[in-house]
Amino acid sequence: MSIGLAMILLTGLGQAVYESNWESIDSRPSPQWFEDAKFGIFIHWGVYSVPAWGPKERYSEWYWHDMQDKNGETWQFHRKTYGEDFQYQDFAPLFKAEMYDPAHWADVFSRSGAKYVVLTSKHHEGFSLWPDPNNWNWNAMDIGPHRDLIGDLILAVRAKGLRMGFYYSFYEWFNPLYLSDVNRYVDQYMLPQLKDLVQRYQPDLVWPDGEWAHPSETWRSTEFLAWLFNESNAPKDVAINDRWGKECRSLHGGFATPEYQHRQDGPLMQAGRFEECQGMGKSFGYNRNETAESYRGTAELLRLLIDTVSRGGNLLLDIGPGADGRIPVIMEQRLLEMGEWLAINGEAIYGTVPWDKAPEIENVRFTQKDGAIYAICLKWPGEALDIPNIVGLHGASAYMLGYSPPLPLDTLAGSDVIRVQVPCIPTDKMPCRHAYVFKLEM
Repeated sequence: MSIGLAMILLTGLGQAVYESNWESIDSRPSPQWFEDAKFGIFIHWGVYSVPAWGPKERYSEWYWHDMQDKNGETWQFHRKTYGEDFQYQDFAPLFKAEMYDPAHWADVFSRSGAKYVVLTSKHHEGFSLWPDPNNWNWNAMDIGPHRDLIGDLILAVRAKGLRMGFYYSFYEWFNPLYLSDVNRYVDQYMLPQLKDLVQRYQPDLVWPDGEWAHPSETWRSTEFLAWLFNESNAPKDVAINDRWGKECRSLHGGFATPEYQHRQDGPLMQAGRFEECQGMGKSFGYNRNETAESYRGTAELLRLLIDTVSRGGNLLLDIGPGADGRIPVIMEQRLLEMGEWLAINGEAIYGTVPWDKAPEIENVRFTQKDGAIYAICLKWPGEALDIPNIVGLHGASAYMLGYSPPLPLDTLAGSDVIRVQVPCIPTDKMPCRHAYVFKLEM
């Protein structure tokens, strides 16, 4: 069946029916809610949150994996702290989440200005954060918290009007079935587990990882995606990433997933369909080995958000809660300060697209929406902001978001440069900190 015919076939609800092949799957538009959201929260949380340790340039969630190197820093730390006979599985009863307050988490996420949340439902260690019938005694209901961590959070997040989805690792480092027969693993364990997750919680986003060892055919990714779009309980506007097989990144799926800006060029990136994911420090999971200097300040995190959005992408910013269920205070503070900025300047972020005629100006990024152009200054511009290559905005009005009076705007004689006169504002009257937005509209 041709892709054109596949797209003509509709369900009774008027939804397109997608086939189990990449030509059909890739024809699906990116959900508008995801394109407009721009800012999401990533959460890495699991048994690895108990030791919460890794070398400063490593991801702490790889603790079990890194323990296997008997000459490595992680094993040396483990042997000294817990002893050679302490197995990774012995951490599970200590993952108690006794101070886990989903309503507080959701409140922080809402106040941060984020529009969606992505929680690690299962990382490469294989521990499930829900009452997983496919994973006896290695899930959060059977051991550790004895609680449906996912179910409690998704209710709290959605009560705040935010979207929520799940990270899910295809592979597991030490699962005997995976190591012995990957096809049986996919058929008897992975797909039933992933479908159970979708049917229980109806996620707004499905974010797989751990796909790099095998092609998408082995993972049966297009089969799963056709089921997800056509038959599952998930919303019809469910979003997906590009991690569906070792050949897929930036080529197949919904949006590309550069990680710490280690991007692979491809059609998704070129179309501006991407989501940059980073932690506040060097690790996604909480790493007790990191210090205050390891964490980027609010200005730097906002710069990352602004730069990413100006290129058409979303930012998925990670937090790593502790094993007791608390968000580290430094992470919470960063999120709340970002939210203070977005409460004033979110108009220049949410629902915008890149300005295709944007000039290159140091420390200035541009977005546009509804005929308005936003110049986002990463530093205070001084007495005036000169913007070249402006065509068709003669007679426009200029404003600074958060500052009421319109600003004087002139066209420099004999040029296509518009000069915005920047007001002199006392420090205690500044509408925001860190970055400043000037809006041009007809």
